[in-house]
Order: sequence, then structure tokens, then C-alpha cells
Amino acid sequence: MPAQGRSPAYARPVLRILDARTGEPVPAAPARRGLTRIEAYASGLDPTALRVLLTADLLVRALELSGTPVWTILTAPHRQAELRAAATTLSIRPFEDGRDLASGLGEAQAIHVTPEGADVLGAGPVMLVAPVRWREGPADGPAPAGAPTSGGAEPPGGAGGTGPGVPDGTAPGASGAGTAPGRTPGPAAHPAFPVLLADPAALRLALCSVPRGEAVRLDSAVLGEAAARLARWRRAVAGWARQPSRPVPDEVRARLRAAWEDDLDLPGVLDVLRSVESAPDLPDGARFETYVYADRLLALDLARDLGSLA
Repeated sequence: MPAQGRSPAYARPVLRILDARTGEPVPAAPARRGLTRIEAYASGLDPTALRVLLTADLLVRALELSGTPVWTILTAPHRQAELRAAATTLSIRPFEDGRDLASGLGEAQAIHVTPEGADVLGAGPVMLVAPVRWREGPADGPAPAGAPTSGGAEPPGGAGGTGPGVPDGTAPGASGAGTAPGRTPGPAAHPAFPVLLADPAALRLALCSVPRGEAVRLDSAVLGEAAARLARWRRAVAGWARQPSRPVPDEVRARLRAAWEDDLDLPGVLDVLRSVESAPDLPDGARFETYVYADRLLALDLARDLGSLA
């Protein structure tokens, strides 16, 4: 019960996640103050692994916004260097190098972010991430010239599309690509990897648009739609920034936090942004501050075009 004399809107927010071990929602922040470890599990260079890493990153950002200290590690049997490079491309916070680093820092709990069917070691809640399926077809491949993009980034590895972290001239999955001497190479990178990472912010937006428990179906058209929406929002944010600043309305802030604190409901967060974009009586300065505030979680670089010419 909120303290007497204080509005429930100012009660300390609690991020809750669905624990796959029990099927019940649990607080993501520990009951006693201490460090929370987020452990992401990835089995290879594929779209589902990217979604797992992104989910871990979003959880980290949400916990940090509530004042919870967090650190993250990556558990992957193969191609860790390439997965880390892909994570960097996607604006995912860096992973630490070992699980023992926090042993003396008072780690209070661990949360495991995994694809379906992964073996999880250790105690703590488990967040399951549904798979990503790339729809192959004649339309698949790099976006055509002139298609809307948010970053215009070249496919990782350069024009050859060798993928993130792969040495020059070494194709994904080839012997020696990201594999230490004497170790068995991991599975080859998914063939759509260069397309997926050509516009990282558009991929983030596309993945955030689907509930974590539902499979995502991606193709070039879906990524193009996400890139177009991102470009529109960035232009809008740049325009709103020219108006006097106004605070994020309390009701809007409450809706945003209610969404992301409800098992990381990112589609709900995006719905709030869409409603703010079109709300007739909201000052442009408040729209700007709302988008910048939400971007602390989404990391879509929504303010990238500030100062650009109209």
C-alpha cells in the first residue's frame, strides 16, 4: 500500500517478468539490494540469437531505469566473438567476460534469458524468447537502392557480407572463422545475417514490435517498414525539438512504465509512442521529451536527426 499522502503514481515501480520455470510473474529486481546478473544464452549466429541478446539488453536498460545495478554475461558454445560484434552493431550493452567477476560485489540474483529449448544452469528466473523466422523468397536480400533506411550501414564485414566479427576473406561458418585452434567450428552464420544487420535500428524496432513470447517472422519488407517508421519518428523528433520543451505528462510516463514493467511489453511501449505522435492537444515539446525518455529503454537513436535541415 502506498505511503499515506502519496499518490499511487509515485509508488516505487516494480518490473515483473514471467518466470518460465514456474509460469508465474516474479519481480525482476531482487528483494534485497544487490547486483543482478543477466545471463543471455545463444547457440549460434542466427536471428533468434539476436533476439535473445536484444531481450537481455532491454531487461538491463529497464532495470537500470528503476535503479537496479546490473551486469550481463553471454553463454554461447560457439562464435562468441562474432555474437559480441553483432551485439555491438545492435547497440546492445557489452557483455562481461566471466561469471565470477561479481562474486565479491554482493550479487543478489541471476536472470536467464534463453531461446526455447535451451538448458539453463543455475538458479533464478528464466525468460523464454520465442524464435525468429526469416521468410526466404525472391524479394529477400539487401534493400534496393533508394529504400528507406535509418542508418545506411553497410552489411557487417563490408561489401562481401562476411558477417560481424569474421576475419576478412573468411566466410561465415568456414573453418577458422571465430574458432580457436583445436576447437570444432560452430554452425555457420544464418545467410540473412548481413541483411538483418544492415540497418540495426530497424531490426531493433521490428523485434520490439512483437511480444517476446510470439515467434517473429521477418523479411526484407518487414525490415523496410520498420526503417520507414523509424525515419518518420526521427524526422518528427527533430521537428518537435524546435519547440519549447515541456515535461513528459504524468499520464504518459505512467503508461510507458506500466508497459515495460509488465514483462517487458515493448509493443505496449510502442503503442504509447504512436498515441503521443497523433495526440491532438499535446505540445510538441512534450512529444519530444516523451520520445527521448522512451528511447532510454528502446535505444533506437530517435534523436539522431536533431539539428538536421528540414
